[in-house]
Amino acid sequence: MSQSDIEAAEETTTHAESSQSDRSEQRRDHALHTNLKRGMESRHLQMISLGGVIGTGLFLSSGYTIQQAGPIGTILAYGIGAVIVYLVMLTLGELSVAMPVTGSFHVYAEKFIGPGTGFVIAIQYWLTWTVALGSEFTAAGLLMQRWFPHTPTWVWSAACIVLIFVANALSVRFFAEAEFWFASIKVFAICAFIVIGLLAIFGAVPISGYDHAPLFGNLVKDGVFPNGFMPVFATILTVNFAFSGTELIGVTAGETRDPKTAVPKAIHTTLWRLVLFFIGSITVMCALIPWREAGVGESPFVLVFNSIGIPYAADIMNFVVLTAVLSASNSGLYASTRMVWSMGNEGMIPRWFAKTNRRGVPMLALCAAMAGGLLALLSSVVAASTVYLVLVALSGLSAVVVWIAIAYCQIVFRKRWLASGHTADELVYRTPGFPYVSWAAFILCTASFVLVVFDKEQRFALAAEIVFIVACYGIYFIQRWWRRTHPKESVRLP
Repeated sequence: MSQSDIEAAEETTTHAESSQSDRSEQRRDHALHTNLKRGMESRHLQMISLGGVIGTGLFLSSGYTIQQAGPIGTILAYGIGAVIVYLVMLTLGELSVAMPVTGSFHVYAEKFIGPGTGFVIAIQYWLTWTVALGSEFTAAGLLMQRWFPHTPTWVWSAACIVLIFVANALSVRFFAEAEFWFASIKVFAICAFIVIGLLAIFGAVPISGYDHAPLFGNLVKDGVFPNGFMPVFATILTVNFAFSGTELIGVTAGETRDPKTAVPKAIHTTLWRLVLFFIGSITVMCALIPWREAGVGESPFVLVFNSIGIPYAADIMNFVVLTAVLSASNSGLYASTRMVWSMGNEGMIPRWFAKTNRRGVPMLALCAAMAGGLLALLSSVVAASTVYLVLVALSGLSAVVVWIAIAYCQIVFRKRWLASGHTADELVYRTPGFPYVSWAAFILCTASFVLVVFDKEQRFALAAEIVFIVACYGIYFIQRWWRRTHPKESVRLP
């Protein structure tokens, strides 16, 4: 390890609070306002993390998952997925508290793995949320068709686009407040579902099809793994994708008040909330609905509410899913914007993208992120079976690639920290069980990525992802070669 590497680790940790502005000033010929506002509080951070995870997959697609793996298999898959996510979050916590920078993933990758990898991680994460934006805008329009069947879908999609753009353009505080309430509606709906479902399970609330308390007999009615164990393995891969979004805590660290307190608090509440909301919901579904019927045609949530006799169950869930879509698009635009801002701040793209207005909002980066989402939306309409299919495949695995990088960066950071003469006790927050927890996170995430090859439906995604990673590295090295050989022609913005 070189002395310069050790000094870099010391400097970034000691001056974590001011690293973004210092680096920006040093790398510009003229002053350019790139300061983001620390407008988020702990409650915002926790809800943003949940909001990034709880989406239409739980409300709409969970029944299909149950059909594939069976009740116990699905619960097991979500349990393992939650543990993997928690391990990654523990490693991210140490990095985010020591170096709370916006767009943190690629900054860490650039520093502790290499600048090429930092570029690849930035593009990967940007693509993940940009593609999601296109699908969420479409979903919003389709959901509104239930109440306004005679209004064109694009009208409601456009209304969603305007709403989410304004929420992000006003201020980071306004974005965080909007996301807090969007996520709160989802959380309230899930809690209500679990409570009412438990009352029905134990016979306190009548449910059609039963003249007695159902209890938990449906969980093992056809055996522990009715379709064998392989579907459980495939479900674990799906669950990992479903849990992507928890890492938003790292993206928001640079705009959070007192990240040393807020980030660890948000991380430690992640696991039990994932267990409560996902595994609790799945358990209730499987106990009340025969697992073979869970994925047929309608949301399991609607099936349960209708069976219990709750009026307007379908309309209630349509509203909840709509808030889930708005929440996901709100978080997606924020994450995509901050990644564009961070790439501009690091000089990977023209530095004008790092410029912020007086409210601390990077408007040019926001417009670029929204443009990417609109292009993804357009591709879903005109090239759904080609371009959009490839984009969706890439975005599915990109989050796992980011998790792998996070875990490895923490391992390298801790080694450099100790080698530079510091002790682990000096860290405000440190990953417990180092290095075992860190290596477990790295190995499990890498296994999730590599073992996709055994899932026939995901093999195309794996091949597309590998090609895309190679292409990103190629673009980075071509860009670096051009800047070195054509210094006068390189773009130098004030």
